[in-house]
Amino acid sequence: MAINPIASAALKAYGIGGAATKSQTIAGSAAKAGAGQDATRSFTETIKDSLTKVNDMQQEKNGMIESFAAGENQNVHELMITLQKAGLAMNLTSTVRNKIMSAYQEIMRMSM
Repeated sequence: MAINPIASAALKAYGIGGAATKSQTIAGSAAKAGAGQDATRSFTETIKDSLTKVNDMQQEKNGMIESFAAGENQNVHELMITLQKAGLAMNLTSTVRNKIMSAYQEIMRMSM
């Protein structure tokens, strides 16, 4: 299964790494969950950690914008890289949320 370049960049922004496949990520999560933790708790912790990282990236982006506007930092390259990382992380978060919501709606439409 190939990972497209945008998803690869978003995964790198999260610190997961571009070469990780879906099965490797699931295997890593299962190994953590197998250490006495409930799988649902592990998923919840993963989501919380991811959202915290996205929030940290957004705060870093805002700080760098303010610093650049005040004339304290003149490194445009670092500013643009931070803006792109924060943007990709937010796009990935929105996409994951939309997929979760559509899966939830599909489950609710199933007849029991």
